[in-house]
Amino acid sequence: MNPALLEWSAVIASALGVWLMAQRRMLAWPVGLISVGLYALVFAEARLYSDTLLQCAFAAFLLYGWLNWRKQSQAEGRIIITPLPAHQWTRDLGIGIAFGIALGAAMHSWTNAALPWLDAMLAALSLVAQWWQARRHTAAWWLWIAVDVVYVGMYAVKSLHATAWLYVVFLGLAAMGLRAWKKEENRGQSRVSPAT
Repeated sequence: MNPALLEWSAVIASALGVWLMAQRRMLAWPVGLISVGLYALVFAEARLYSDTLLQCAFAAFLLYGWLNWRKQSQAEGRIIITPLPAHQWTRDLGIGIAFGIALGAAMHSWTNAALPWLDAMLAALSLVAQWWQARRHTAAWWLWIAVDVVYVGMYAVKSLHATAWLYVVFLGLAAMGLRAWKKEENRGQSRVSPAT
């Protein structure tokens, strides 16, 4: 397949998947699976091997998230947001950072990866964000925003311009998702809070 056509197909599928996720729609999961398959091919061609592996891990998380959300969906098909406890937040980020360092060292030592350390750390933190999203935590959007800012620069440096612009769009979608999920989280808390 033509590399530009492949990248644009991945861009469109990814943008649609993130928009559906921000809307808390079940269709986000199968669309996400299509997008990670396409992006695995794009990143392999660009020698961003950590990102290629990340797409495979994303596929596993997407399957998990799809099953988890199906169990937790409301009648209209949207999911209920759950708070992220502070101890889980620090534990998950610590594991993500440690994994990013280990993966970066492996990519630096054993491959010809273009940006082994940065690519590995972004991949690891993306896994944490995806895990939080599958577990229905609003904090996922904060982490996506931080990671997406850095991804914009990395993809621009690698001349993956359509993907860099996609991550600019992802920033807007993540802000939209954060606002929508936070609103739903607050609504859920007010339903369980005792009347004053």
